[in-house]
Amino acid sequence: MIDNEILHSFKTKKDLLAYLKGNQENPVYAKVLRNYEYETTLKLLQAEMVDLQKHIQKNSLKVAILFEGRDASGKGGTIRRFAEHLNPRAMRVVALNKPTEIERNQWYFNRYIKQLPDAGEIVFFDRSWYNRAVVEPVMGFCTPEQYERFMVQVPEFEHMLYEAGAKIIKFWFSVSTEQQVARFNSRLQNPLKKWKFSPVDEKGQELWDEFTYYKDQMFSRTHNSFSPWVIVKSDDKKLARLESLIYVLSQFDYEGKGRNFSQLFPDPNIVHRYYRMANQLDS
Repeated sequence: MIDNEILHSFKTKKDLLAYLKGNQENPVYAKVLRNYEYETTLKLLQAEMVDLQKHIQKNSLKVAILFEGRDASGKGGTIRRFAEHLNPRAMRVVALNKPTEIERNQWYFNRYIKQLPDAGEIVFFDRSWYNRAVVEPVMGFCTPEQYERFMVQVPEFEHMLYEAGAKIIKFWFSVSTEQQVARFNSRLQNPLKKWKFSPVDEKGQELWDEFTYYKDQMFSRTHNSFSPWVIVKSDDKKLARLESLIYVLSQFDYEGKGRNFSQLFPDPNIVHRYYRMANQLDS
């Protein structure tokens, strides 16, 4: 720890930061510095998101951002950082429960159509219609016929949204099996996060290879130029949050872009479009 004499020698925050940077061999100091840099960057990117939201409202754009990935891959935490400082009147977070009896007898996309963004709105989907592409077939929640019908229809569905002027960003948060286990264990030990652990989570490790198969099918059959899949390596949750924010911001031209954070170029080692030979953490 920093002794009182050194602590009292600091006149400004810059003095403290300079000291921490000069003593990064100390793991405690290095961690404090990393957290400071993360929080500082996050705040600047969130300010950029506020500017982007104003642009979306002013130009009546419709933006849907889908967050998909295995359980504990960091989707919910990332959505919170996206939405934290946005105007709630012009954005929504959608996390649907399992379908009702009425919904089960409707066209599969029906309940998602109701949640699509209106003009001037951003909608964040914490899981989306792609439940039917991976989770449902793995867990036996749909029939093979229902799965195949979905896989045929979803590119056409998204193309219609594209033609109607909607901007769809599809994220897949890629997490390694070791990191997933560590996060599951952390949830179980935290009384405030126990609710996040479900029977589906428990099955996730057991059925890892099945998830991988259906995930790869989803990518190869639903990745296209108007609605591409964007892979986010998320073993480092904080880095994944920052880089996914940067990716979204990089997709728009808006007034004052880069005023708060000028380096709006996502790191291709963390965020990249899907391509068949990509080396993913959760393959």
